[in-house]
Amino acid sequence: MPSVRPGATGKRRVVLTGFGVISSIGIGAEEFTQGLRAGRSGTSPISLFDVTGFVHVNGCEVRDFDPEQWISRTPVRELGRASRFAVAAAVMALRDAGLDPGGLAGRRGLISVGTTDGESYDLDRLVAAELADGPEQMDPETVRRVSPARLSTTIAQELGLADVEAPTIATACSAGNYAIGYGFDAVGSGEVDYALCGGADAMCRKTFTGFYRLGTIAPERCSPFDIDRKGILTGEGAGVLVLESLDSALARGATIYAEVLGYGLNCDAYHQVAPNGDSVAQCMSLALENAGVKPEEVDLISAHGTGTKANDVTEAAAIRAVFGSEPPRTVSLKSMLGHTMGAASALGAIACGLALTHGFIPPTINHTRTDPDCPIDCVPNHAVEADLRIVQNNGLAFGGNNAIAVLGRYDGDGEPR
Repeated sequence: MPSVRPGATGKRRVVLTGFGVISSIGIGAEEFTQGLRAGRSGTSPISLFDVTGFVHVNGCEVRDFDPEQWISRTPVRELGRASRFAVAAAVMALRDAGLDPGGLAGRRGLISVGTTDGESYDLDRLVAAELADGPEQMDPETVRRVSPARLSTTIAQELGLADVEAPTIATACSAGNYAIGYGFDAVGSGEVDYALCGGADAMCRKTFTGFYRLGTIAPERCSPFDIDRKGILTGEGAGVLVLESLDSALARGATIYAEVLGYGLNCDAYHQVAPNGDSVAQCMSLALENAGVKPEEVDLISAHGTGTKANDVTEAAAIRAVFGSEPPRTVSLKSMLGHTMGAASALGAIACGLALTHGFIPPTINHTRTDPDCPIDCVPNHAVEADLRIVQNNGLAFGGNNAIAVLGRYDGDGEPR
C-alpha cells in the first residue's frame, strides 16, 4: 500500500481521524451527524446580546453547551466564548480519534485555528462596560482573554502540548479551510506528526450589526439558492479536525473518516464584500489540480452558500464554469447552522467527512423554489442516501479570500477514492 500521494513524490498521504463539533444543531460528531441527516434548524431568537432596536433578531446560537464537560486543566473563566468552543472541540476531536494528549508529548504538532471575530463577543462586553461604568470598572479577567491568539494557544495549554506551533488564522469566513490546508501541508511534508485544525467563532453584536447595516440579515431564516432568499443569519460554533499521516493512522488502527486530497487558495482583493466569480472558479480549479482530481470525479460540493443574492448567484455560476452544465449536487449547511464565520468551512469539512463515511448528502433546508440564476441541485429540505467518493468544500470570504478543500473516501485499498 503506497504511503505517499499519487503524483506527489515524497509527500505523505493525510487522513482525518477525529472530529470535534460545537454547533447549533449538535455537540459532537454523532449529534452533528444526526442534525445533518434530519435537516435540523439551529435558528432561534438571539439572546447573547441586546438586540433592542433591530427589526430582525434571529440567529443560530449554540445552546446546552457545558464547557466544563470538556475543559479541565484551564479555568473556564480565563477563556472567552470562542476559545471555549475551540478548546472543547479540540478535546472532543482527540477523544474521537482515540488519542491521549499524554501520548503526543515529544511529538511535533500543529494547532491551527481559523477565525473571523476572535474574541469580539468579549470585546463587545468590554465596550459596553466602559460606556456604562467607565474603564475602571472593566473586568480584568475579560481583558486578559480577548487576544485572538488564545484560540490556538489555549488548546495547547489545555492539552499540555509544548512541541507545537499554534497560529490563529484570521482570513474571515474561509479561515477554517486555510487552517486545514496548512495542516495538510505540514503533515504531508513530515514537518509535524499530527495537526489539530479548524475554526471557531462566537456570535457578537459587532458582526451582527455590520451585516445588518449591509442589509444582508434575513428576517427569519436562511434560504440559500431559493428564489425568495433574504440573506444570512449569523451563527457560532467550532469545528476541529485531527490530521495525521495514513501510515500513522493505520499503525494505530484508527478510524479514518476521509483522506485530504488537496486544497486551493487565492486572494483576488476584488472588493471588500462582493465575490469575484472568476476568482472563485480559479480557486476551485487550483484545489482540484492540487488534489489530482478531475471535475467529473466530484460527487458533492458543500457550498459557501450564504443565502445572499450576490453570493449564491456568483458561486453557482463559478461552479458551472468549472463543472459544466451538470455540476455535482451542491448544498449549503448555512441553511441549518447560519453563518458561523471562521468556523464555517471547518464545520463544512467535518460534514463532508461524515457524508463520505455514512453515505448521505445533507440537505439545503428552508427551500421552496430554486432561483433560475442558481441552476444547481441543492438537495432541497431532505437528506438523501448517496455513494460518495470525492467531495469539495468551499470557503469564500470578504476581501476575496477563497479557500477550497477536497476530500476523498478511504476504502482501505491503498488508493484515494
